[in-house]
Amino acid sequence: MIYHTPLDAAAQRALGISPPQALAMGDRVRFSELDVLNHVNNGRYMEWFERLRVRYSQDWGISTYGGEAGAPRIVIRSGEIRYVQEMRMDEDYVCTCACTAFRTTSYTLLQQVWAGGTLRATFDCVLVLLTQDGSARMPIPDAVRQRFIEVDGANPP
Repeated sequence: MIYHTPLDAAAQRALGISPPQALAMGDRVRFSELDVLNHVNNGRYMEWFERLRVRYSQDWGISTYGGEAGAPRIVIRSGEIRYVQEMRMDEDYVCTCACTAFRTTSYTLLQQVWAGGTLRATFDCVLVLLTQDGSARMPIPDAVRQRFIEVDGANPP
């Protein structure tokens, strides 16, 4: 398994991820991520999803998270996590991310965790772009909208 590097569609298929997603990266469960029952603490999944969501935002040109003037503030408006199967120490896993739909100022991401060819958890969330001071919504740039369609296969409004 390749860690911390985007996996192409062929690598995702070889790991049992079907269908392949727009962005996928592998890692391994660490001891510090376990709870007292020796499986991954539920909160860690959210950290994994956040880590990949930030990378996705950077790679797709939504935000560098560098505080540039005019860059959007990205907030989660709503989200639902589904735990499918527990994970244990030293399991290799892949976290995925893809936009499934978007509107003028918001978009929906589907994130997944896969291990051993099985889906372990999902997180569906709606993100909204706001101005830096949070006082108003900000439109998704046209280039990002086009990438949502062409790379992610998202449904346009």
